Amino acid sequence: MKTKPWVRALCALAVLGLIAAACGDDDTSATDDAALAQAQAQADAAQAQADAAQAEAGAAQAQADEAAAEAAAAADAAAMAEEALADAMAAMDADEGVDPAAIADLEARLAEAQAAAEAATAAAQAAKAEAEAAIMAAEESMDDPLDLASVCPSPIIIQTDWFPESEHGAMYQMVGEGWTLDTDNMITTGPLTAGGVDTGVDIEIRAGGPAIGFASGSAQMYLDPEITLAYVSMDEAVILGGDTPTLSVVAPLEKNPQIIQWDPETYPDVTGVADLGELGVTINVFAGGTFIDVFVNEGVLDADQIDPSYDGGPARFIAEGGAIAQQGFASESPYSYEQVYPEWSKPIAFELIHDAGLPIYSQTLAIRPADLDALRPCLAKFVPIVQQAVLDFAADPGPTNANIVQIVADIGSFWQYSAGLAQFSVDTQIELGLIGNGPDGTVGNMEIDRIQEVIDKIVNADFDVDPSRTDPNNIVTNEFIDESIGF
Repeated sequence: MKTKPWVRALCALAVLGLIAAACGDDDTSATDDAALAQAQAQADAAQAQADAAQAEAGAAQAQADEAAAEAAAAADAAAMAEEALADAMAAMDADEGVDPAAIADLEARLAEAQAAAEAATAAAQAAKAEAEAAIMAAEESMDDPLDLASVCPSPIIIQTDWFPESEHGAMYQMVGEGWTLDTDNMITTGPLTAGGVDTGVDIEIRAGGPAIGFASGSAQMYLDPEITLAYVSMDEAVILGGDTPTLSVVAPLEKNPQIIQWDPETYPDVTGVADLGELGVTINVFAGGTFIDVFVNEGVLDADQIDPSYDGGPARFIAEGGAIAQQGFASESPYSYEQVYPEWSKPIAFELIHDAGLPIYSQTLAIRPADLDALRPCLAKFVPIVQQAVLDFAADPGPTNANIVQIVADIGSFWQYSAGLAQFSVDTQIELGLIGNGPDGTVGNMEIDRIQEVIDKIVNADFDVDPSRTDPNNIVTNEFIDESIGF
């Protein structure tokens, strides 16, 4: 549970130093080039394999056509022999002096021709079957949506933003049996599966937060070019993208789980963040949060009521008896305040930051834009697998949640995560639409207009935004989304 996420408060400071390091590291660029070259080589090898399969199918089809032509010629020969025999028999019946030996010879030739025709037909049928098998193999080599071995790196490395939790459920849904855990580095590795089918590559899921010095996903990608995809939120992509640009390819979460919470007994008439603003209630938040500056700029909240001293723990909120409001997570805070903190042990009320007016996509899977061409064949297959994993996890979260709880326990850090909280998280994600379809019935895609709205709000709040990050098409792509996959 997020009982001590005070460590997140250090993230902003850590990110600044890490970005500077990333921008000045020539060795990183060289390693990045090597990784790109490797990925391109894999894509080229996959294309060569597909080309070879197509050539083999073409040769098999040519053999089948030749065998069919031979069978047709043999059939014609048999027909001619049969016609000649019929003519000879008719002449003999007419007592035209036909030699019986000639009749016998014609009968023998007919039998031989018929046998040759049957053999040629059988050979043609066998050649046709071989050609069909070769064609099918060629199609499978090119089109099998679950075959990642020919187009993807192994392992596919995913950098998350925190310890394992149910908000990361789709990622761990793809980890097959036989996974291993590096407890020191908080890395889970196993076969990448889709619906129980091994895709031929491994997946490596790396914890974030303290495991990477509280760096952002975008900064970590540029420090470690081995990372294939990282968790990147839209505000991070906009604000930090000038130095560490990213391109999001799928959004497992439809809504950001962050909230502002308050005590419904103290403020029974409050229904949302705007009401807290009108009442002037103190709101305790982490310093440097995007949403607070946006809400202050838009007049939803007043700067005087913002207290940026939140340490991630419940002590201040409980000690104040609910007189203040504070930030939290819809997928964790209500459970913890009611079930875990004995000093409170009652419900809290809240509003999603999304519903309060800043609809960012959080925890998208993003790549470095420079990797797009090399990763394109892989992403075409991997992104739909992620989309389906969201659905599969929501339908049956039990096994994956059990793995998440076990991994957290085995890591043995300050972070604690119970089975009860894991189930609460899934239930809340479904109930509040944190996971779900966009307005078009597809899971995982990202609305350009919605992202433009977020960009405009961030720019209007006087954040320093690189001009290249004001175009949503430079930040996200739906190129690899399978529009048929949705709840």
